[in-house]
Amino acid sequence: MPEHSSFSLHGKMVVQCGGTGLLGRALVAALGAAGATLVVASRDQAKIETALAPGRAAGQLLHAESVDITDEASVAGLRDRIIAAHGRIDGMVFNAVSRPMRNEQAPLAAWQESMAVNATGFFLTLRTFADAMAVQPAGGSIVNIASMQGMIGCNPWLYEGTAMGTVPDYFFHKGGMINLTRHYASVYGQRKVRVNVVSPGGIYNPEKPQADAFLERYGKMTMLGRMADAPEIGGAVAFLLSDAANYITGVNLPVDGGYTAK
Repeated sequence: MPEHSSFSLHGKMVVQCGGTGLLGRALVAALGAAGATLVVASRDQAKIETALAPGRAAGQLLHAESVDITDEASVAGLRDRIIAAHGRIDGMVFNAVSRPMRNEQAPLAAWQESMAVNATGFFLTLRTFADAMAVQPAGGSIVNIASMQGMIGCNPWLYEGTAMGTVPDYFFHKGGMINLTRHYASVYGQRKVRVNVVSPGGIYNPEKPQADAFLERYGKMTMLGRMADAPEIGGAVAFLLSDAANYITGVNLPVDGGYTAK
């Protein structure tokens, strides 16, 4: 992609929260390939360093930082370190997630732990980085990673006869993420900060493949007949961060193979 292309992220300073999981690594690869200078932050900086090694070897501009998104001082410190090192923040991708709930009857403490990261941590991170972008002349772009499950109810049929299932906190915080995105798109729009959300459908995990029965049923629910592969999500995120999306804000973009439109 030519550096002058409006779809390119060359010259963009982007921070990504959450980058060591299956989707997180795919997003790092996509944003690095699009030319971003990318700071990837999570609690485990050593794990990030390992995840960034392939991209760095390919010449991508990737940096690792530690952050605890449940701690206000930690999030502010990350913001301040990035600005001190790079002078500005052009984009932020919120991909951090915690899944302490294992089933519908999980202890209340698991729900509360989930909310600390997935609700409060999200709110804190979004506001902190939006505020930083709002004082910049060029503003910035924020892309939050939700899920189509923030748009629909669960479908127990998909999981029948498997060890798989759903948990209520995931539906709750992904639905909240979509609407908080709309809220802050409105609040920060006049200050040139765009806030959008990408809602992936189910992602096939080659490291821990889903049950065959689930894969067959899930495929029937989509228009494309299959689950997504993790690298297929990154293009939508890179687009929303780029100048090609300068007039797009407050949008929830499903990347779900047509699941929610069928």
